[in-house]
Amino acid sequence: MHPRFRTVAATLVLLTTVGCGGSGPGEGDRLDMGIAVANISLNFAHEMVLGAESAAEHAGDVDFKAVGPPNTDGPAEVQLFQNLTTRAEDGIVLENLDPPIFTRPAARAVDRGIPIVALDTAPTDGSKVTFYVGNDNYALGELMAKEALKRLGDDPEGQIVIGVPNPGTPVLDSRAQGIADTFGKQAPGVKVLGPFQTYSDPGQNHSSWSAQVNAHPDALAFLGVGDADSYNLARIKKAKGGKWLTAGFDVDPKTLEAVQDGSNFVTIDPQHFLKGYLSTAMLIESVREKDGRLPDGWFLSPGGVVDSTNIDDIIARQKSAKAAYDWYRPAIDKLLGDQAGNMHPLKDAR
Repeated sequence: MHPRFRTVAATLVLLTTVGCGGSGPGEGDRLDMGIAVANISLNFAHEMVLGAESAAEHAGDVDFKAVGPPNTDGPAEVQLFQNLTTRAEDGIVLENLDPPIFTRPAARAVDRGIPIVALDTAPTDGSKVTFYVGNDNYALGELMAKEALKRLGDDPEGQIVIGVPNPGTPVLDSRAQGIADTFGKQAPGVKVLGPFQTYSDPGQNHSSWSAQVNAHPDALAFLGVGDADSYNLARIKKAKGGKWLTAGFDVDPKTLEAVQDGSNFVTIDPQHFLKGYLSTAMLIESVREKDGRLPDGWFLSPGGVVDSTNIDDIIARQKSAKAAYDWYRPAIDKLLGDQAGNMHPLKDAR
């Protein structure tokens, strides 16, 4: 049973330690590991944590701790990460939305001998982190654009509006660029507006999208690349009776409801649980079997489309961590069984 998140003090949220039993080494060989995420209250991070916890549980004999601020707050996450390095000395998975401010803290951890895996956002050159597990986010943006074009008919003309919660975050910028480039190549009659900042905080996100919808009432589509974008666009569309297309990313329950009722035509699923699982499983493997030597490069983790054809299956997958693992297990086995085949140069990460 996975622990629920609880609030600590007024500003930070921590996940309680998971002591994972199993048939692994004796008590003296237990591993102390953890994961740090950018915003533990949003679905994308929750999914990654559940995947990481599942991998630790399946490996056995891993004391695993997850930390992250309740809102997207880079400096707060840096402090939590630094605190985590004092106890998770056998390895840490690091996800963040502001790589530059983690350069020095990550490098210090590596210098202390702590294996660090970058998750979801590629590490900076000076961080000394050389292993990254993440999507091809540009390709996921292309995927969203292609799904929109299927529904806009031949030779569409008009405007589409793109939103990015945290401009400057490479993962999100790559998604937006993939959307814009695809429309530019395949729909020359469509003018791309943005990307505009839409914020990761759900309240700010709703206000930002409301302003964009009011400013561009005749747009063909409003497309966001983040978590809150999806369900807030659906909410606005319902409230206004909008005829435009709306979609975003991730599989928050409210987002899945919006796809199920047809408000959003799709959501793009970066499969965060899978990434959390893969990164943690490979971290544990490196410590137990390779003296902590992590691979060098970008391990490509897939994503996919959630639409009316598979929404019920995805909703069932999201019921529990066990259901998610059972759904992902074929992909996990395949990807971990061919690690070299899924490795790419770190410089190519996007």
